[in-house]
Formats: sequence, structure tokens, C-alpha cells
Amino acid sequence: MSADQPTSAPAANTGSCALVADIGGTHARFALMLPDRLRPQHNVTLAVADFDDIESAIRAYLNQAPLAQGLWPQKACLALACPTDRDMIRMTNHGWSFSQARLKRDLGFTQLAVINDYAAQAYAIPSLQRHELFNVGGAEALTEYPVALIGPGTGLGIAGLIDDGTGPRVVVSEGGHADFAPSDDREIEILRYLMRDHAHVSIERILSGGGLVRLYQALCEMQGVKAELMTPAEISAAAIGDGAGVCLDTVETFCAILGSVAGNTALTFGARGGVFITGGIVPRMLDLFAASEFRARFEAKGRLHDYMSAIPTQVVIAEQPGLLGAAAALRAM
Repeated sequence: MSADQPTSAPAANTGSCALVADIGGTHARFALMLPDRLRPQHNVTLAVADFDDIESAIRAYLNQAPLAQGLWPQKACLALACPTDRDMIRMTNHGWSFSQARLKRDLGFTQLAVINDYAAQAYAIPSLQRHELFNVGGAEALTEYPVALIGPGTGLGIAGLIDDGTGPRVVVSEGGHADFAPSDDREIEILRYLMRDHAHVSIERILSGGGLVRLYQALCEMQGVKAELMTPAEISAAAIGDGAGVCLDTVETFCAILGSVAGNTALTFGARGGVFITGGIVPRMLDLFAASEFRARFEAKGRLHDYMSAIPTQVVIAEQPGLLGAAAALRAM
């Protein structure tokens, strides 16, 4: 145990809580799992840029949250936006790196789980409540079947969740890097535009924050309009505010393509338990999303239209699903 771990915590309380975290490129979100609560408590968001390493951030959180109660967690689950299959972890969007074994030792944890942040999103699904989901079509979920997740954000996450009778199991994929497959002549033209800069045009080149900007630029050129906006937030806000023009066209095209890809994902996983839309983009434009061609394109799978029409599609609007998922993953281990 590291020398600067607080030593004033009562021994009887040691280990009666667990630490969960969801850490991305900008924010590190922390919370505690307490024995008498089903959901994470004492949620705090810290700026990654304020800390040199992950251990410093964890200690800063623990020194302000649990120690007033005389608690020091013995277990932890960290959901990180990077590959997590090796002992040495290197965060993708900033300079943090650490050894899982050393972090576990230095913080005095008896158990440390490090999982991908999108795996955490998947683990969260069974614990979500109705008010944390926005329904956009389909029938009741068949709970004995897999569910699928697709999440446009900084990138495009795709995952599956199954329950084999022993608990939830997450299948994390690299589906966001699969080929973009146009559905009509207009989308073929979009593909040609993107191929000028990318030899391989993946789905993520369109269904992500940067992809929304690329799609806007492509449609501006196709319509002879000057591309003046630079960020996904500007494009989405203009689409919502104006209700017309190339920005609205961009968002509607984005939603339509997302529908096709979500449908493909449902077919691939056999996701009759439902498809869940996660990430930071769609929840900010729910009305446009609900009115878009998303659901029609989701169901447009030819002979399997009836199969697809029964699969529910829902947007996750929970505030911090990553923390919920980290907690669920810890319980499942």
C-alpha cells in the first residue's frame, strides 16, 4: 500500500465501498458503490488536464469523497477510452499511461478491473430505467436474446451484450471501422467525396462528431453552398434552429445512415433484445432524430423487414451510463 494512502480510516469500514470511474479524453468521472445502494454515489467529475497521471486523479477524488466517512475502497473498476487488454495502459487522447498491476498495488486494491469505456456503456444497459431511455420504434424486447449498442461520438462504438445464464457478457467490436456502404446514388456521391482524402472510408468517417462535419462539407459542395460551420455542435444547433437548409439535410442524412448501420448491427448480433443508441450526438437532437428516416432505414432489410420491425430501438439519455456500467461490470466479476 502506498505510503500516502490515508491511515485514519476505521478498519471495520475498510472495503465496504468500491470505486468506479469513467475516464475519457477530457473528463475523469468518479463515484463510489456503497453496500446499501444500487447505483453509484458521490459522483464527481474532474478535468483530466489537471492531473499528471491517473493515480493522482484517483487520490484527489478519494480524498474529497469517501474518506470523510472513514472508507477506503478495496475494489475498483475503471472504464477507459483506450484498449485495455494489456497490463500497460496508454490513454488514447492524452498522456496518461500506467501499469494495472502497479496501480492496484499502490492504491491498495484487492481487485482492480480495467475495461473499455464502450464495454461499460454495454454493461449499463440492464440497469437503465425507463426515464433514461428514449424510444424510437419497435415492439417489446425479447429479453432472452442479445442486445446491440451503437454509439456515435468522438468515434463510433459498436458492441453486443448477451446473458448466458451466468451474468451479462459484453462483446466489444471494431465495427465502426467497417466499410461505409451507400444505400443510394446520393450516398455514393458522398462516398466519392470522402474517398478523395481516405483510401478506406469506414462508417466512423461519417457516424461520429468529425464525421458529421465531413458530411456537412460533402453536402455543401454537392449543393453549391459555402461550408462555413466548423463543429458538430454548430451544425446540430443550426439544424435545430433553422429547420431547413444544408445543416438540416446533414443531420437527416446522418440519422438515415445511422439507421442503416444500426440495422446491420442488429442483424449481425441477432439483437432481438433491442438496439441502443449511445454517445453524445443523438441525445442532443432527439426531436430531429425521432422525425428522421432512422427507423425506416433500420427496418429496410428486404425479406427481413418483419424481423427488423419488431426490434425496439432506444436512445440512452442517462446522465452517466459509463459509471453505471463500471459498477455493473464490477458486480459481474
